[in-house]
Amino acid sequence: MKPSVILYESLPDDLLSRLTEHYQVTEVNGLDADTVAAHAETFKQAVGLLGSGGKVDQALLDKMPALKACSTISVGYDLFDVEALNQRNIALMHTPTVLTDTVADTVLALMLASARRVTELDSWVKAGHWTQNITPEQFSIDVHHKTLGILGMGRIGKAVAQRAHFGFDMNILYTARSAHTDAEERYSATRCELDQLLKKSDFVCVILPMTEQTRHMIGPEQLAMMKSSAILINAGRGPVVDEQALTQALKEKTIYAAGLDVFEQEPVPTDAELLTLPNVVTLPHIGSATHETRYAMKKDGLNNLLAALSGHTDKNCVNPDALKKA
Repeated sequence: MKPSVILYESLPDDLLSRLTEHYQVTEVNGLDADTVAAHAETFKQAVGLLGSGGKVDQALLDKMPALKACSTISVGYDLFDVEALNQRNIALMHTPTVLTDTVADTVLALMLASARRVTELDSWVKAGHWTQNITPEQFSIDVHHKTLGILGMGRIGKAVAQRAHFGFDMNILYTARSAHTDAEERYSATRCELDQLLKKSDFVCVILPMTEQTRHMIGPEQLAMMKSSAILINAGRGPVVDEQALTQALKEKTIYAAGLDVFEQEPVPTDAELLTLPNVVTLPHIGSATHETRYAMKKDGLNNLLAALSGHTDKNCVNPDALKKA
């Protein structure tokens, strides 16, 4: 009998057939308590877990004694209790490479849309207000030759820096725990402290994971440091930015605008004051949401799971050090 795997996100037929060649696959609609209870015996026997969006904590792991590997179809893994996985020597795999360019494209789209007031003026035209030549009230601000500050110079940060430096001749500043000499050499990027970056940047781009250290890293004090002509872009994790403070800053024109692909609560509540403001571009967390990239992510997630269950965790593994200690 084939070993059992729980699949909590749909796969294209060609990828699903690859998985079913080696494993008995049970497809479930999420990892909530009711679903787990309804498939209790299957969860008990499962050696693998593949999907995204479900919380994998100690309570779930207690119901999965045979589990050997989790593979999330995402870069972020804040829904996983990594320490609990480490205690059980369970591999956690993720997909950090295949969505880099797509997310970087989204960041540039947010920069352009926010600076040039694309969505605001699109609505203005469609509402029938364009009845004569535009006036300075409809003017916007340039992107080229400006200073871009990047919080998080990882793969996506470097892809954004590449586009900004070579495509828009922008000056690049960044904050990171350690220096990235490759970005400094290739994109003339300069590492600096957060306060300095906020004060000097025309665009502040957040591409950080959600941790206790990054939660509300951008709050009232940090927003007040930014130029009144500056634009905040968040394509990392919503809670890195204090959304209430950002809403207030946008209302009071403390900063010029914002472009957001992530939020503290997703989906955004329909009555959120943020959604009433003209100087913010809001996207429904579409950073990696293209047909090509989502397929590539699922393929990568599948390959990661198959590799981990075969004992190969040298690539795309979140917790390799914990596994080596086993």
